[in-house]
Amino acid sequence: MYIKRNNQGEIVALSKVAAPDFAEQLPEDDPQIIAFLHSAKSAEQLALEQTDTAMARVLEDVVGLLVEQGVIRFTDLPSAAQDKLLARRELRGKRQGIDLLDDGDHLPL
Repeated sequence: MYIKRNNQGEIVALSKVAAPDFAEQLPEDDPQIIAFLHSAKSAEQLALEQTDTAMARVLEDVVGLLVEQGVIRFTDLPSAAQDKLLARRELRGKRQGIDLLDDGDHLPL
């Protein structure tokens, strides 16, 4: 990414192509670029992103409940969904193995 800085050295604009005011180049994953992009988001965008993790957790719990009650079979889910749920369950299980806090993660998948 090509960047444009103000007099204080802060990034004020990004470009995918070189231009007269965009001479300096940084990798896309540079912390300065990430911080600039994050600061350009609206409060609504930030709030929505923060709820994404919580919603993913809710959906995991709903799937677990539906499977537990026999409404659906885990194998009825698309294989990509099964893989993601199993990977998250494994990660959550490892975290519980540390035994720091119990947040009620007892999903029978």
